[in-house]
Amino acid sequence: MARETAGNRLERSPLHLLHRAGQCAAEIFQVELGSDDLTPRQFAILLTVAQNEGLNQTQLVEMTGIDRSTLADVVRRMLKKGLLQRRRTRDDARAYAVKLTEEGARVLKTHDPMARRVDERILSSLPAQQRDRFLQDLSSIVQTLNKIREKENAGK
Repeated sequence: MARETAGNRLERSPLHLLHRAGQCAAEIFQVELGSDDLTPRQFAILLTVAQNEGLNQTQLVEMTGIDRSTLADVVRRMLKKGLLQRRRTRDDARAYAVKLTEEGARVLKTHDPMARRVDERILSSLPAQQRDRFLQDLSSIVQTLNKIREKENAGK
């Protein structure tokens, strides 16, 4: 049996490859947006809030997959930039509902075509007939790992 090399090991590691793919995708996103300081996470929040106005931050965590403390920090920065506004929810006075501001809607409208180009550029690395399957497989991985994490967290 051939001895496994460090390079070979990384080439077969889903953890490493997903991390590297994420790095490459984020770099493409930043290059496409140029000097704008919108990050992929901020874009994901803008898009999610636009499609689901009035979400609280817990729901945003669930829908975006951004961890709670990071999301709170990113939302705080987006509030300062005037992209989001928040108000206390009717159901729970401790929770905030998040909504796009006019500026947030404008930024989303301006950047959405760029983000779509990033998605197209990333997917163009695969033959056309493999793209839908690739997205399905990534989604399946995320869903399965989220369920595992939820079970593990419930056991604590």
